[in-house]
Amino acid sequence: MPTTTTKLDIAFTHCREEGRAALMPFLTCGYPSMAQFEEFARGVIASGADVLEIGFPHSDPLADGPVIQRASHVSLEHGFKLTDGFSSLAELSRLGIPLVIMCYSNVILRFGAERFVSQAAESQVSGLIVPDMIIEESKELRDLCAKNNVAFINLITPTTTPDRIDRIIEATTGFLYVVSVTGTTGARTQLDPSLPGMVKNLKSKTALPICVGFGVSTPEMAGEVGGFSDGVIVGSKLLSLIDPAKNGSEQTSAFNFVGDLHAALGGSHD
Repeated sequence: MPTTTTKLDIAFTHCREEGRAALMPFLTCGYPSMAQFEEFARGVIASGADVLEIGFPHSDPLADGPVIQRASHVSLEHGFKLTDGFSSLAELSRLGIPLVIMCYSNVILRFGAERFVSQAAESQVSGLIVPDMIIEESKELRDLCAKNNVAFINLITPTTTPDRIDRIIEATTGFLYVVSVTGTTGARTQLDPSLPGMVKNLKSKTALPICVGFGVSTPEMAGEVGGFSDGVIVGSKLLSLIDPAKNGSEQTSAFNFVGDLHAALGGSHD
């Protein structure tokens, strides 16, 4: 199924022409505060992000490890509201790169699926990831996304069966999100040796860009993953550098980290 989001198309095409994978950092919306989130998002984009994945916080983020769980809880404690999140993303969309929301299903359903997707589209959001929504239950949301030109991005894990992989690919637009490990998000020290073969198999089945997330924690790991995929997603390690307890120089290291990831993928700044 072809991608439906122009910004994502442009981003992946640009990276492909440069002979590298796209860098997709992850930030939690409203963490450490809404103002700081926007400041960090702008810095991350300026440091080399090609696509920005933004998590809308949830009280029970089942797919996430302790770092992203904590970021979600801090954001909620500070009064995060979906309407504020959409307003913030509308401002960030002016910077030009694609924005992709990661959000759990009950947050969307409580807000109202049609209202949620409509607000996402109005905020110029390019894609939506709902990690706890199985494809058998996602048709309404997929149809709303298609109607509003928002990509519906599904996940494939190391335990996904071959027949289910085909069905997930059929229900996916934008790009395919490959979970690199069996487990929750969080920095790891090494990659699963079966990962390159898994991505190669997926590439034989679809022309969708294949992006790998969960566990990538160093520029060296990012460079390795970028060698066989179309995109590298980095979240927990970045969020661990963006912490209210850190002083300014330590927080600045988050931007240096993104720049190092970008360079490891073969990117360069003018």
